[in-house]
Amino acid sequence: MSKQEPKAESGKDPALRSNEVTEGTDQAPSRAMFRAMGYDDEDLSSPMVGVANCAADITPCNVHLDDVAESAYAGVDAAGGMPIEFNTITISDAISMGTEGMKASLISREVIADSVELVSFGERMDGLVTIGGCDKNMPGMMMAMIRTDLPSVFVYGGSIMPGEHDGREITIQNVFEGVGAVAQGEMSENELDEMERHACPGAGSCGGMFTANTMASISETLGLAPLGSASAPAEHDERYEIAERSGEIALEVIENDRRPSDILSKKSFENAIAMQVATGGSTNAVLHLLALAAEAGVDLDIEEFDEISRRTPKIADLQPGGTRVMNDLFEIGGVPVILRRLLAADLIHGDAMTVTGRTIAEELDHLEAEGRIPDDAEIDADYLYPVDDPYQPEGAIKILTGNLAPDGGVLKVTGDDKFHHEGPARIFENEEDAMAYVQEGHIESGDVIVIRNEGPSGGPGMREMLGVTAAVVGAGHEDDVALLTDGRFSGATRGPMIGHVAPEAADGGPIGLLEEGDTVTVDIPERELSVDCSDAELDARREEWERRDPAYTNGILAKYARDFGSAATGAVTNPGLIDND
Repeated sequence: MSKQEPKAESGKDPALRSNEVTEGTDQAPSRAMFRAMGYDDEDLSSPMVGVANCAADITPCNVHLDDVAESAYAGVDAAGGMPIEFNTITISDAISMGTEGMKASLISREVIADSVELVSFGERMDGLVTIGGCDKNMPGMMMAMIRTDLPSVFVYGGSIMPGEHDGREITIQNVFEGVGAVAQGEMSENELDEMERHACPGAGSCGGMFTANTMASISETLGLAPLGSASAPAEHDERYEIAERSGEIALEVIENDRRPSDILSKKSFENAIAMQVATGGSTNAVLHLLALAAEAGVDLDIEEFDEISRRTPKIADLQPGGTRVMNDLFEIGGVPVILRRLLAADLIHGDAMTVTGRTIAEELDHLEAEGRIPDDAEIDADYLYPVDDPYQPEGAIKILTGNLAPDGGVLKVTGDDKFHHEGPARIFENEEDAMAYVQEGHIESGDVIVIRNEGPSGGPGMREMLGVTAAVVGAGHEDDVALLTDGRFSGATRGPMIGHVAPEAADGGPIGLLEEGDTVTVDIPERELSVDCSDAELDARREEWERRDPAYTNGILAKYARDFGSAATGAVTNPGLIDND
């Protein structure tokens, strides 16, 4: 735009960034390009809203997101905005699970954040509607919202309905565990085949309180998504109404210049952790919340997850530890009914801000006044407990430390929260070798399976390991075998499985110093993860330790092996957020 010409000759708000590409004589070429795509004068005089979409035929989580984006697009357009849809990638964790391809999953979170940031920056957008459906594109979208600090709203694609097999509801978790049951002769291949054919009946993310539904619940609780938007199933009419309303909200936040930096605070993240631990949410949320907080400049330490979990009871009995799925929660009012119980017990901050401009407490009152959530006294659900008579007295997430995890390891309690285990370490340098050990029937009661060199840098990519953890459970060892790794677990993992052990083996962490047969202690009440070795013995082993050659020397995996930070701080790659000391 010529400096001599005034901005916004069209009457458009002169403060909008999109004026740089829509206003003035010298932007005639830009406008010509927009006109080629069907935009007219009214569009070009309106706020430009990016609709960031990761639809793909790669996963049922995202296969329907073009339809969700269409509804969001319509909402932006009806509210007087200029919607511009663009796409980015996704990776199906469930399909790549147990393969080398799973190394791409966490990397995709970073690529998604980078790509949405780049498009919105390059095209001078005024705001964003970001749409996610699978595990890593959801935090990736929210990271982009925070980085750009554009007025934005997040939209979840919704979860899948449960399947049915042999007269009972099943999910993908049952299929993964069925693999282990077949290996042990506890299930026939024919029955597993029947389960496979009925577990996933349509579009949407995995149905339990696994990673996608955990992050969707967190998006509401952080205030980046409208309250009440997480629980509607993917193929329910309300999912599309939510998307359209979110498009309208995008214009409201632009008009009021309400940005993620105005919404997010330490209180927001404390609320999100309370939601995670009260519902038995995924361990992946620890990683993603640390990353989101780092992007937002909010000081959040991994130990704070444990502090909040100690004072926040688990009140929802949802899969993987329980029996119910997200649709069950939807039928009684969704995430707001949990937030209301936590707020009444003074376990969350009611004055934390949301995308609508109302606080959490005000938004709950608003939803009640509109009749969108029932009175608490009217809720009759055997899977949602009162705070004063909870399912478990403490939250589900535990942070374990000790001489095996000086920077912490993450465990989600899905069974006995008094679990104490001592046993011999069975060492595996990768997931595949551990999986073979379990499937060949070598696993014994008392074992501690150690899978290392699967961390953010060492993997690289910090693979999820639902295949091997489900195989352990399917083999009948949910309560008498522990597993620890510097990699990650799926939100569907259950049993005494400790992930994110830091420092990771590739960085010389103690997990890389373990030897076959070492006695390892896992103690949930004491939050201990240790090995029966003196400091002197560990120091002597460290002197002998040699860094492994990188698994990949070129391409994207080599780049991210170099760029990832520690799991204890979110495994971020944003260079301004990594402590290189």
